[in-house]
Amino acid sequence: MMEQYYLSFDAGTQSVKVAVYNENMECVAKVSNQTTLTYPHPGWVEMDADEYLELTKLGMKQCMTQLKEQGINPGLIKAIMGDGIICGIVGIDENGKAITPYINYLDSRTQSDAAVLKEFDLDIWGKETGNAEPLCMFPALHARWLLANNKEFQARGKKFVHNTPYILLNLAGLKSSDAFIDWGAMSGWGLGYKVYEKEWSDEQLSILEIDKSYMPKIVKPWDIIGTLSAEAAAETGCPSGIPICAGAGDTMQSMLGSGIFEANKAVDVAGTCAMFCVSTTRIMPELSRKGSGLIFNSGTLENTYFYWGFVRTGGLALRWFKDSICQQADDDNYYEMLSQGASKVAPGCNDVIFLPYLTGGYDEYSNVKGSFLNMTLDTDQFVLWRAVLEAIAYDYREIIDTYRKAGIEINRITITEGGSGDALWNQIKADVMNSEAITLEISGGAVLTNSIIAAYATGAGRDLKELLTSNLKIAHTYRPESKNSDIYKQQSQKQKDLLNKLGH
Repeated sequence: MMEQYYLSFDAGTQSVKVAVYNENMECVAKVSNQTTLTYPHPGWVEMDADEYLELTKLGMKQCMTQLKEQGINPGLIKAIMGDGIICGIVGIDENGKAITPYINYLDSRTQSDAAVLKEFDLDIWGKETGNAEPLCMFPALHARWLLANNKEFQARGKKFVHNTPYILLNLAGLKSSDAFIDWGAMSGWGLGYKVYEKEWSDEQLSILEIDKSYMPKIVKPWDIIGTLSAEAAAETGCPSGIPICAGAGDTMQSMLGSGIFEANKAVDVAGTCAMFCVSTTRIMPELSRKGSGLIFNSGTLENTYFYWGFVRTGGLALRWFKDSICQQADDDNYYEMLSQGASKVAPGCNDVIFLPYLTGGYDEYSNVKGSFLNMTLDTDQFVLWRAVLEAIAYDYREIIDTYRKAGIEINRITITEGGSGDALWNQIKADVMNSEAITLEISGGAVLTNSIIAAYATGAGRDLKELLTSNLKIAHTYRPESKNSDIYKQQSQKQKDLLNKLGH
């Protein structure tokens, strides 16, 4: 049998990763190219959907070069599959081209609109989506904002799509009439759909004043939506006609890549938006209550669901500290140097506290911004770096306490994505959350998971769960140290008291 290869990508907030895997799911080529975020007004964060498309095509071209250097024929690539941000959309015209900025979860321009919708005090949101309250990060609110304020979309807009469907739509040379979203990423909208039925909700869309014609059709992640167009093939060096899968949401793929197939499993997706997820079999009223701060989504696989809490600038705070405070934007190895220095700083950072809300807080802390407190003359960059790592872990602690109060037992947490490579941060999290934490040999689970689904979609012939499970191997285990857990319990309470004072 001839060798088979699968091309996959992850269109994240900070970069677009592209990789090629063989049928044994060994990576044979990979690249990462950085994205651009712009901040046109306070609280606004915008990106460019066409930059996502161009970076994906660039990554594909670079991977083809790597394949050719190894003597691998690009004609052996059997399918393309991608994942991307679940909370973020762009408006497209009839030809499937972006005519609005791409707005994602870091943006808080719809905060006042979220407050207005909350005043309605409706139960339908929680009942149909599992999300009891509108949040400013939900694409449903981004869509309302674009419909009300974007002249281009008002004049020529046809559909709203997520970033990965935008990339895939254009790689296949499709138009807006073909616009799609997979059933997991659909739940990234936050509102406007029925999570169990996997369909748009006429009643919710009517309340939101979003015409259903703007919504893409809902498909399965492994559905083939088209093939690589001749134009995209010429730009990337890939052969035309490669089947293209519908794609998936990044969080859903990270969960799957961490081996989460059943309920009561916890995953820390340590990416730009630090997220803490727990799998369930259904909507749990005690977690889907108003004010819980948790979001409910459906997974990539049928009948899988999960809750997640988040620190919106979790991973971005680390990049900000390295790039802006340490002035080391071009040196990604500097993270390691910072953590080596910070490992010599005592837990609790000599009482230095960091508030990680660099794009603004939310809910009762909406007027709180990022800051360091309790610094002295002997406070250096290593103390501050440890304070950043601890602060994000304290926000995790709030989330895990909510899960535990709802009766979900959490004794082990799988840490995945970029942040999982920092041993100091992993140990801090284990201590703060008083739970064993593990990392996997393959930490960026989403890209590999995409290739596994691409193989399944094009007839690899094996059970999807079996394909996914065969690639899970534990790399490191971090056990909580009780004396550190006690220190962190006191420090996290201090941070909470401080937030309460600042929030009022």
